[in-house]
Amino acid sequence: MLKIQTGELKVIAQYIHSVSGIYLDHSKSYLFETRLSSIAEKLGCASYQELYNKARSDGSKTIERQIVDAISTNETLFFRDKAPFELLQHKMLPEIIDARTPAAPNLKTPVKIWSAAASTGQELYSIAIIIKELVRDLPRYQFTLLGTDISDAALAQASYGKYNRFEIERGLDQRSLQRYFTLFGDSWKIKDEIRSMVSFRKYNLMQPFTGLGKFDIIFCRNVAIYFTLEDRKVLFNKIADSLADDGFLVIGSTESLTGVCPRFVPKRHLRTIFYQKS
Repeated sequence: MLKIQTGELKVIAQYIHSVSGIYLDHSKSYLFETRLSSIAEKLGCASYQELYNKARSDGSKTIERQIVDAISTNETLFFRDKAPFELLQHKMLPEIIDARTPAAPNLKTPVKIWSAAASTGQELYSIAIIIKELVRDLPRYQFTLLGTDISDAALAQASYGKYNRFEIERGLDQRSLQRYFTLFGDSWKIKDEIRSMVSFRKYNLMQPFTGLGKFDIIFCRNVAIYFTLEDRKVLFNKIADSLADDGFLVIGSTESLTGVCPRFVPKRHLRTIFYQKS
């Protein structure tokens, strides 16, 4: 494995931060080595400085995409932590549907949900499964379920909706597996009735939020923990701009917006904290 030198740590860390928003301090040298050494070796780089130079001069940004894919933490599972999905089922969806249902019975009820760090798609598919089971008359509604991520590799898997046995067994019960997935070789593929409910696209949360519009519910869990405090402030202010006035924000169970974005106030439902605009 190619070893990273002290002088290279700062250069690589600043580069990764500039292209992804992910901040890794000098204590994470092992991460650089375990995740980037294979890319450096494949490109014939004798050092991480050479890898950086090649990435910066690569007009196609192929090397940049490989680095972002490698360094991104795609740790996710179906119905992760459970409590946010119980919140979605018992509070957020019913309240949003009630608020959005038009007086005219022939008009569809619009509901927009954003998984802002979708990774390989398990979170957004979990949301879609809940909607499928909770909302009996789906044609009466216009659900927009968007998943975004910075990793091309993660989004490719999310869009295809195929998961190996290890990924499936993490959080998914047998009833949901049999109902919404089809055995595909030694893996499982999500059925079209759920796949057709969602869409995925590449998005860098550090860039301006253009063309996204307003959302009723936003899940942004366990991604801002890799950002600096200043970047978190910028991110959640942009999320506040993208959330409907009566909308809901869900962040990670170990995260807090105290001292980060005063535009949000924490609220509790049963054992789950969520945020709404103040």
